[in-house]
Amino acid sequence: MQAQRIDRGMAVAGLGTVTGYGWGRDVLWNGLVSGKPAAQLVGGYGVERDEEVWLSRVPHGGEERDGSRSGRATAAAVREALTDARGRGWTPGRTVGFLHAVVLSEADEWRSFLGEEGGHRRVRDYLTLMPSTTVSKLMREFDFHGPAMNLSAMCSSGNAGLITAKMWLDAGIADDVVFVSTDLSTTPENVEHFTALGVSVVDAEPLDACRPFQEGSRGFPAGEASVAFVLSRDVERPYLDVLGGSMSHDGYHVTSVDPELTHVRRCVIDALDNAGVAAESIRYINAHGPGTAQCDRAEATILDTVFSSIPEIYSVKPLVGHCQGAAASVEIAATALAFEHGVIPAPPMVSAGHPRLLDGPTELQDGLTLKSSLGMGGHNSAVVLAPPA
Repeated sequence: MQAQRIDRGMAVAGLGTVTGYGWGRDVLWNGLVSGKPAAQLVGGYGVERDEEVWLSRVPHGGEERDGSRSGRATAAAVREALTDARGRGWTPGRTVGFLHAVVLSEADEWRSFLGEEGGHRRVRDYLTLMPSTTVSKLMREFDFHGPAMNLSAMCSSGNAGLITAKMWLDAGIADDVVFVSTDLSTTPENVEHFTALGVSVVDAEPLDACRPFQEGSRGFPAGEASVAFVLSRDVERPYLDVLGGSMSHDGYHVTSVDPELTHVRRCVIDALDNAGVAAESIRYINAHGPGTAQCDRAEATILDTVFSSIPEIYSVKPLVGHCQGAAASVEIAATALAFEHGVIPAPPMVSAGHPRLLDGPTELQDGLTLKSSLGMGGHNSAVVLAPPA
């Protein structure tokens, strides 16, 4: 017998962020609407490790008790999200689950462990390298005992986490879910190799180099972030509702998008079906939009073929950078804050582009947002986001 799908939404009850702009969601919002990129010139990079490059790197901060840069950012985002949710009328249910999206966990610490420390470390300190350790410490701090796990779908991890959390709520596995995506991995080695792949641009100011859906775009600035959401069905003043979503995989190439776009298109259509909405209901597309030719072309094609002439498109990567495993979550946070403030924080256009590309901060109109993500290796995902009822 076919299982019955529970057709209910899921609300973002609380939000916490740490980005290249600094610590906190208000700092993120002010940075986004300023139209100025978070990236700054950072030294110690390049082949000879003596160059300055443009990076949207999380600045120093957090609490020393949380250990590494990654651990401090993760804990700060989670604490801010939980405090925010309680202020919006959320009370934890009996079973609170925890999802942690990671791609390159503790990049700085692994670099130090294998290099400077020669692979030798006290066992207790060695355990901090494991992504499960941060989760365990936060579960203990907040006395949560629901399901807990790490997940990874490359740059689609934020969408994947929302969809997984909604499945947990639909199935009754958890009453509420804390979901955090963290990626603080802009080590010189990682930046060097993404630059060698021809997708990361560190030798020019972000708005000059990263022009999603515009002429002259060369790729994206590397970024870092930790973004946490409290996800629930019981909150007085939510940021937004997650109506549904879908994930698929191209099964085509380790870096390239399948030019036929068969599974990207199917993923978007399935997300609309899962959410129970028509394509005509979508007002905005918050795109993956990394500024690379193949990804921008893929999403522009979906915009022009799956949707009518209504939706407008934007990408915040020129502003926050490409935050890898936390990329989709930063972009979902941008939509949550857009619904809160009534403004889409689109970056300014700098060259000719797609006719439906937003140019700078734009007054929010009624309608739904589709958040699309194309993770490296063929990870496709889309979620449908609605302003709170």
